[in-house]
Amino acid sequence: MRRRDGAAGDEHGQARDMPVTGAEALYRRARRAGIITEYVDAWQWPRSISPETPLPPVWVTGGHRERSLTLPAGIVVAWTLTEESGKQHHGQTRAAPAVGDEALEPATTGRAHLLTLPMGVSDGYHRLTLCVKDARWECKVIVAPERCYEPPAIRAGQRLWGNTVQLYTLRSARNWGIGDFGDLAQMIAGTARLGGAFVGVNPLHALYPALPDWASPYSPSSRRYLNIIYIDVGGLDDFLHSEQAQLWWREPETGRRLQALRANDQVDYAQVMTLKLTALRYAWAQFNRRGTDDPERQSLAEFIAAGGDSLYQQATFDALHLEQVAHGCLSLGWRDWPAEYQQANSAALARFRRQHQDEIAFFSYLQWLAARQLDGCYRLSQRLAMPVGIYRDLAVGVGDDGVENWADPALYCLSASVGAPPDRLGPQGQNWQLPPQDPNVLRKRGYQPFIDMLRANMCYCGMCYCGALRLDHVMALMRLWWVPRGYGPEHGAYARYPVADLLAVLALESQHKQCMVIGEDLGTVPEDIVEKLRAVGVYSYKVLFFERGQDQQFRAPAEYPPQAMTTLTTHDLATLSGFWQGADIDLAHQLDLYDDEQTWRRLLEERRLERQALLDALRRAGCLPAATPVRAEEVPMSPALNAAIHRFVAQSRSALLGLQPEDWLQMATPVNVPGTTDAYPNWRRKLTRDLETLFSDPDIIQLLTAVGRWRGRCGEGNAED
Repeated sequence: MRRRDGAAGDEHGQARDMPVTGAEALYRRARRAGIITEYVDAWQWPRSISPETPLPPVWVTGGHRERSLTLPAGIVVAWTLTEESGKQHHGQTRAAPAVGDEALEPATTGRAHLLTLPMGVSDGYHRLTLCVKDARWECKVIVAPERCYEPPAIRAGQRLWGNTVQLYTLRSARNWGIGDFGDLAQMIAGTARLGGAFVGVNPLHALYPALPDWASPYSPSSRRYLNIIYIDVGGLDDFLHSEQAQLWWREPETGRRLQALRANDQVDYAQVMTLKLTALRYAWAQFNRRGTDDPERQSLAEFIAAGGDSLYQQATFDALHLEQVAHGCLSLGWRDWPAEYQQANSAALARFRRQHQDEIAFFSYLQWLAARQLDGCYRLSQRLAMPVGIYRDLAVGVGDDGVENWADPALYCLSASVGAPPDRLGPQGQNWQLPPQDPNVLRKRGYQPFIDMLRANMCYCGMCYCGALRLDHVMALMRLWWVPRGYGPEHGAYARYPVADLLAVLALESQHKQCMVIGEDLGTVPEDIVEKLRAVGVYSYKVLFFERGQDQQFRAPAEYPPQAMTTLTTHDLATLSGFWQGADIDLAHQLDLYDDEQTWRRLLEERRLERQALLDALRRAGCLPAATPVRAEEVPMSPALNAAIHRFVAQSRSALLGLQPEDWLQMATPVNVPGTTDAYPNWRRKLTRDLETLFSDPDIIQLLTAVGRWRGRCGEGNAED
């Protein structure tokens, strides 16, 4: 840092007037990195760590990043770099050039030494071993590419479109009252038939089978595993071949319950989960009748082995949670469990595991089923030659009472929660009740938790899950708004994360799994991360409602950046029809979300101006029929206006365009109202049409066919075609 009088100073404000040794400079850098360089030992003697100790736990390099590691002066180090493949490189350090204190050039004891990455080292995760006399140290080395993966179609300049759905909202004649992986396959087939490049889905992360009404996909129990409620039970061989299951299936009561769940306009999570768990236990019993050499048994065994402790903890948590609820503990998670179960490594938990081995195996089996079905959906998208396939959504964190922070509390700061300062979406700020990961622990572990989480969402145990991954609140790679437990979001502060390293890991995993990355960059976005994201190949996320200039006019399609995904709206905003009608504002007023009547009326007036600005933008872009009135008040929502707005975003320069079925159907009710918990049935509202008729509707076929044409022509033609 630099003092106000212009003299350089260290982190304590002390002037650096005197020359320093290489070790002293290294200590300074260690202290800035949070390493304590002195301590008192068990015999009460003061101790200092050796200069060799402050080596980084992980070294991230490759691309345009620095390819040399600075080591203490006066020490010649023999090193071995072992690549993932087993290939080894050997060498010794060399003297560093004289470039000042930051290069650790000492004034009295000779130059520092540099370890330079050999040429030809492949991208990946490697191990560096240093040897000085009889001492050895190891360091994880991550060599990353410059950019994330981009599909060949996008690199060739194509502008792709696809559908984004909340999977649970899908209706069909065959599902059990909630959209499932069978419906996702049907959605993929229908979209591909009309020329779509992808189907996007809400976060599919594991929630809480024991309390299924806690349904927010953005507050998961774990981001590494899947929500078992999406299993297509009717597509399981072991369910179809189980005599007991089929007897249960043919019972009149089972049929009545299924019919009621399908007819319900909202997802009844509790009833759906009860029905599915009953059926899945029949399937599990049938599965256990398979021989030991059965390929399905071998596949499950491989999945469990690959999941290791992580999967075991997930299955244990779900089994234990179900037992706690059965005994009357209706808490969402582990914080209200008996104290003996609040630690994942307790003796009581070991006893529980011994006594409930089959139940834990059952929940592991459910994760395997879900993974196989999602993998099947992705493989279907590839057989249908979709350039992207499945586009998944990654939540910014995990719930306060979930399995991840129960199983690994050291990784999380449990006395804080992630949120957001006041912005347009939340004037009073937001507290998401998601404990943040400790950035220092992340780095100490060589970013392995981040790596594991990305792999679990892209491709895991030989199963491919998606061709694109959207990072919710992508600014979390750089900073997160930490809110102390028990306080409101206005008392929060930003905590910094190692953005360069995390982006490098993201690029490496993206290339390894051939999965492109989209970053949700809405809200308060620091300028210095925008260029970082663009440079590393992370695609921006552009929502029509927010794409306006200083004059509040909507940006023309030609002004959208190519490295972006454009959408009409999101799950947290009004649908297109809801926006045009002001239904979202009226709903929030009915739910008492506004401080006073004046706020409601002011927002209605702002919406009137927004509608007019959008209509003006449509006219400038040549998207409206000539006979359309000039004043927005005279233009109701209609198929013609709906198509005009779809055409407007279809003509954008963005490489990706995501559309949602709610807007094809001109639905006005939202799927989620931020700021509500019980006042509105969030995450439950279904579509008004089922999949069997959705892709056979002539109007929808005409609209989506036109979208494909407009994307290819990117603004050519006239408003009448």
